[in-house]
Amino acid sequence: MARLGFVVSEFNRDITYQMELLGREHARFLGAEVVSTITVPGVFDMPLAVRKLLRRDDVDAVVTIGCVIQGDTGHDELVAQHAARKIMDLALEYGKPVALGITGPRMSRPDAHKRVENAKRAVEAAVKMTGRMEED
Repeated sequence: MARLGFVVSEFNRDITYQMELLGREHARFLGAEVVSTITVPGVFDMPLAVRKLLRRDDVDAVVTIGCVIQGDTGHDELVAQHAARKIMDLALEYGKPVALGITGPRMSRPDAHKRVENAKRAVEAAVKMTGRMEED
């Protein structure tokens, strides 16, 4: 059984809450356990929480859940790109899967609502990668 940690963004909480619920439901369906959840203010704040979970012996993989909605500037692209890069760096540093369940950038609020199911894909990726990392 895969033991997952969730890192969930509070920004755009109306969307990330739905994503979190779908992710938890899918984890149960796959026989995985969510052992810890850390909420963070926004996607840019995720790497520190991801690192905290990766250090735990009872966490096999981390699932990030967030959405980055386009505003009037390119800030959404900056946030998403830098968070994704650092999250990948942490997965490589700790040798544990970190699934990117962050939607955006360049996404409208209606687009974000259409993509809440991406959380399920992130959970599935975390569970699959956990199993594959255990294989010889």
